[in-house]
Amino acid sequence: MNIKTVAKQVLIEKGGVAKSADFVAAGMRAVDAVNLCKAGYLDRIRHGYYQLAEADTSSEEQLLATLIPKGIVCVESALFHYGYSDFAPRRWSIAVPRSMSRTKLDVDALPLQPYFVLPEIYELGKVSEDFDGVILPVYDRERTICDCFKYRSRLDNEIFNKALNAYANDTQKNLQNLSIYAKKLRVYKKVTELMGVLLNG
Repeated sequence: MNIKTVAKQVLIEKGGVAKSADFVAAGMRAVDAVNLCKAGYLDRIRHGYYQLAEADTSSEEQLLATLIPKGIVCVESALFHYGYSDFAPRRWSIAVPRSMSRTKLDVDALPLQPYFVLPEIYELGKVSEDFDGVILPVYDRERTICDCFKYRSRLDNEIFNKALNAYANDTQKNLQNLSIYAKKLRVYKKVTELMGVLLNG
């Protein structure tokens, strides 16, 4: 088999994105991936990560799952996912551990809006959901609402207000969890004041 065929097989097996080590494990030389990039057959999407240079490249969801496995979808992207916002973010909002190197977030093919989160609250409210056929970690509804208060200064007024109203009307909301998270995230007073008004009309 020629190296193009091998490279394509590896990429299919890996869901569209492969590391240099994956190619080497399949019998290619490390330099082969570099040469295939120069030939226009592969695209380098981050140091050591490649995809086919065709129109049917990996979805952003697949790239996120492969390149930033520690990233948790949050704030604006989570609001859109839950239907709390009509605004499709231009960049993926993702929570990452505060200790994570910023170079790991330097992905040409994926526009990111990182939120660096303290380790003690990083996993709080983390669940897994389906994003266009790709399972990604995302903060649940309650953590997302608490984050709206935590990052209030970064959010547009309209997005903030719409999110709160949508949550108040959501039959799947869990007010007990909202209260627990709000205390841990130190936004309890703000959350209870505003949500109290919305819920009690």
